[in-house]
Amino acid sequence: MKEILGATATGLVVGLLFARLKLPIPAPPTLAGVMGIVGLFLGYYIAVRFFGWGN
Repeated sequence: MKEILGATATGLVVGLLFARLKLPIPAPPTLAGVMGIVGLFLGYYIAVRFFGWGN
């Protein structure tokens, strides 16, 4: 569980960075990777929706 939460938090931060730099997000094939993608998605969504980055 700790690994999944860590991956999600890391993905959130990376998602913010990817949105800020206007880069596409990657997708690894494990549960921790999927949670990282969820974090990336949420970070990107927050960056675009609330900070106006990425568009």
